[in-house]
Amino acid sequence: MNNKSTLLKIKNLETRFYTEDGVVHAVNGISYDMEESEILGVVGESGCGKSVHALSIMRLIPDPPGKIENGEIFLNDRNLLTISDNEMRQIRGSHIAMVFQDPMTSLNPVYTVGDQISEALLLHQGMDKKEARDRSAELLSLVGIPDASKRLDDYPHQFSGGMRQRAMIAMALSCNPSLLIADEPTTALDVTIQAQIVELVRRLQENIGMAIMWITHDLGIVAELAEKINVMYAGYIIERGLVHDIYKQTRHPYTLGLLGSLPRLDAEPGTKLVSIPGLPPDLIALPKGCPFYARCTFREDQCFEEMPVLEPAGGYEHKVACWKWEKINGSGVQR
Repeated sequence: MNNKSTLLKIKNLETRFYTEDGVVHAVNGISYDMEESEILGVVGESGCGKSVHALSIMRLIPDPPGKIENGEIFLNDRNLLTISDNEMRQIRGSHIAMVFQDPMTSLNPVYTVGDQISEALLLHQGMDKKEARDRSAELLSLVGIPDASKRLDDYPHQFSGGMRQRAMIAMALSCNPSLLIADEPTTALDVTIQAQIVELVRRLQENIGMAIMWITHDLGIVAELAEKINVMYAGYIIERGLVHDIYKQTRHPYTLGLLGSLPRLDAEPGTKLVSIPGLPPDLIALPKGCPFYARCTFREDQCFEEMPVLEPAGGYEHKVACWKWEKINGSGVQR
């Protein structure tokens, strides 16, 4: 029996960007829960709203042009959208931390790595400078950087890409957050270093017990790391469930396409990868029906006229937003 409590609850979140060309509907009424110590994968192609929804949780949407138009975001029953800016600054880092895609642009090039890790400890943990420096060395060691105490005085350019990302993870963990949001943290790294970072995060999660939201376009990484998956498309969650259900009983044609684009070790020689035809919809002029309609091989007239809601699709917490999901009932990847 699952006795974990809910850590994060998102209800009907909508985020817009007001541009000269029109209103960009970046996140369109998404709702879901995360439990304590859960690892959630958020997947989808570029522009689907993955990062914007995470920045909305952190209340880091630039205003203007962006604005969270609707919804509620509860962290331990506290609505992050109604608290003051000062209260939100206290929550960032101490309760929710975020690791971004490119560590070179996230780290300040004119401050040492040790100073940047120490800053959060001085601000949120009330440590003095020596305590903060000692703890910074412990954190660098924890994330696998050798001779950590000696590397504190190095600048970001003296670290390799993988080491910079490890330093960012150390910084994110400095105040023992209950939720770590990792926004495509391995995209800029080569595959060997990617695997090391994924393994590092998995080991840290087992030891520390924090919840992790891993945002990526790589379903291969999610398969080995996450427990549950949110598949996003055009600002909507179009499929959600346990990793096993999403991969073995795929219900949405977009998820089928994503899985079909992955090379498989058990595939027959000469098997071609699947590509999804067409382009994502214009987020300024979304269709009134399903946003995947123009690219879908299962489409019918109802799909063009009416947007499906996320509904149970068999399996524990497996939900899908598709009128024809019972016809799809993917068992593995349909090629």
